[in-house]
Amino acid sequence: MPNVTVNLAGADQYVLQSTLSAYSDEAYTNARKLSGTGIVGSNPDIDVNTETFTGQVRWYKPLTPVINVASITDATEGQRTDFGSDYFQYVKTVRTHGARKVNMQKVVSQEDGLAKISRDFAETRSQDEHNAILSVLKGVAVSEVLNGCAAGSGNTGLGGQTFNNDPTDRKYGFYVDLGSNKPIVDASAAVQGAARAEGFLRAIGMAYKDYEPEYAYLVVSPETYASLRSANLVDEDRVTEGNVNFSTIFNGKFRLIQTRANQSLSTAELTKLNTGAGIDLVGTKTSFVVLPGALSFNALAVPDEVEIQRNAAAYKGGGTTDIWYRWGYITHPAGYNWKGADTEFASDASYGYVVEGGTPKALTTVASGTLASTVGVWERKVTSALSLQILPIFHN
Repeated sequence: MPNVTVNLAGADQYVLQSTLSAYSDEAYTNARKLSGTGIVGSNPDIDVNTETFTGQVRWYKPLTPVINVASITDATEGQRTDFGSDYFQYVKTVRTHGARKVNMQKVVSQEDGLAKISRDFAETRSQDEHNAILSVLKGVAVSEVLNGCAAGSGNTGLGGQTFNNDPTDRKYGFYVDLGSNKPIVDASAAVQGAARAEGFLRAIGMAYKDYEPEYAYLVVSPETYASLRSANLVDEDRVTEGNVNFSTIFNGKFRLIQTRANQSLSTAELTKLNTGAGIDLVGTKTSFVVLPGALSFNALAVPDEVEIQRNAAAYKGGGTTDIWYRWGYITHPAGYNWKGADTEFASDASYGYVVEGGTPKALTTVASGTLASTVGVWERKVTSALSLQILPIFHN
């Protein structure tokens, strides 16, 4: 049995033995990532070179035309049609990742202490981007549920989308609550085949009405995916985008993104949302229907993206070496305005905050029992909900 040392100061992350073998890398088994899928695109209107922590994008709102009937007997002037414009604000974020090696550890370990960090940086960065995207999705869900469950701005919420609600009425949150139903109901004599997944079909129909998209991405948990597969609803053919193969259901209507990453709101968050004066949320689990390019993702040019710092005197002259990676980006959901902090870089936590009395904070720390002055950090800016591209579906 070789001699093994695992607690040598300055090299305590290595297993040192008298008979050396090469190090191999254990595979990453993090949750499947949302970054790199079709839900992410680049918005050319977002300027990554703005000063301060935020920027704005402007657009013209749809016209509300006034149509006059001409007359040859009435000289009154016709009413004119006005038009308006609006803007949304986006926020930047910068992330860092670093490590240190004790220079002389290589004498005993025969390994470069920073090689692992450098080799796996791509995984580190893609995981961070995935985490940010998921946080934005959940933050959008909180903002929309507040519209339907609370009484923000004095408007008592009327719940989620229905087949008949006015898409411009913001008292209806852009979400669908399937209540106590499962997204894939159990088979019975009366419910077979595609009817078992009627919840997803009804949800996208209620949300988009006569503007239902040709296809959308459905972000599901392994549990939901297993239910779809056991119901024999997963299409035999797959859809390929770039290097990604997607399983689909309903002849390509939904492209499935399977991830075990937690999409659902916490019990404490659901409890807080249901203290509002609107319609309570019943479903406790969340799946997302997301349209192509619903989240813009624009990389920032960050100074000194890779920096190495040496301290020759440390460890009695043996020295240390630090390496730091820096990257930044703007991720923004289509149709929304950022109402969070505009004096600092956004964090994953702040993407899911709410605003109470002008102060961004975690939903669970909101003081108002009725949520009367509480709104999400993602404020719906488009005129009609039919222009939104992220649909949370709540179910059990």
